[in-house]
Amino acid sequence: MRKVYADNSSTSFPKAPGVSDAIKDYLDNVGCNVNRGGYESSYNVALEILATRNLLCKLLNFNEPRNVIFTPGITYSLNMILKGFLEDGDHVITTSMEHNGVMRPLHELSYMGISYDVASCNINGCLNPVDIKKLINRRTKAVIMTHASNVCGTILPIYDISDICKRYGIKLIIDSAQTAGALEVDMSHIDALAFTCHKGLLATQGLGGFLVKNDLAERIEPIITGGTGSQSHEIIQPTILPDKFESGTLNIPAIMGLKKSLEFIHNVGTKTILEKKMKHTEKFLYEISRMNDVRIIGKNNLQDRIAVISLNFINRDNAEIASTLDNDYGIMTRCGLHCAPTAHKTLQTYPQGTVRFSFGHFNTEEDVDYIIASIKDIHERGIGYGF
Repeated sequence: MRKVYADNSSTSFPKAPGVSDAIKDYLDNVGCNVNRGGYESSYNVALEILATRNLLCKLLNFNEPRNVIFTPGITYSLNMILKGFLEDGDHVITTSMEHNGVMRPLHELSYMGISYDVASCNINGCLNPVDIKKLINRRTKAVIMTHASNVCGTILPIYDISDICKRYGIKLIIDSAQTAGALEVDMSHIDALAFTCHKGLLATQGLGGFLVKNDLAERIEPIITGGTGSQSHEIIQPTILPDKFESGTLNIPAIMGLKKSLEFIHNVGTKTILEKKMKHTEKFLYEISRMNDVRIIGKNNLQDRIAVISLNFINRDNAEIASTLDNDYGIMTRCGLHCAPTAHKTLQTYPQGTVRFSFGHFNTEEDVDYIIASIKDIHERGIGYGF
């Protein structure tokens, strides 16, 4: 049976060419640590990691490679930023389209004297920047928000929000899980940007990080401290970057893979990658819009969206549809609430959730045609109606 992977917003597959080779080469032929060895191989690994930080800076329009911090993932990054920066009495603003990677830390912080307000988006997942402005008060310290929805693909107006934040002296923290590597992202308008490596950056799970400007980095306390390989004579945590936030051993094999994927993205071009995915998205949206019993969740056109599409199969069991797509057609999707219940409530798809399709750089036009034909075939077979 043919296999089609359409769950790239969860994790990209396949990874960029050369990623697994780079990881294997490091493990088989290098293997040493960084900042913990006074020999040539260790110094060479340090240079490779610096080159990776530089590639991220180039991709995200940033000029401070030492301010590129590696973590085990974007969830760790968001927790490190929020819990290291916010204090009792602070106020934060977020949006109703957030992933639990933002909402759960904020909920936890609310028990520690930190309050937050949620700016409501409309049924298409769109945000009016004025609704952020209305929630600002004298205790507001930051706006934390996603760049694009992992449920319906709507892009939020982060640069308009940036202008508001600058006007009121508020920090802007961005969750770029769905956009780093998928859209052109400009760090010059952002105070801190959390990223993951296994989605649009086409690298592996278990690695993420954040980019942070100097003035905010100085105000974030590290929530994890320990060995850094630097200033080892001191018992206090180093304040230099990136060491301040990089205690313990880095995931060096994953960083070697990330370097290879970033080289691939730079060679192909973010614009080219985006155009290919959006071409598939346009065709998929058009064909689905012609089906009477399927609702496209969010925007039904290409304006201000990424290649993430959620569908609700009206009067049918979405989970059964997704299971049938997998079992009978080899099409891999994700069904449910996608770790974003607040977003689903906004989109009026709670609690049933949706069937989500997300295209990646390596999907083909034939893949899209096959998915469309399979959905039509499922309809003709009467799957999901409960009889």
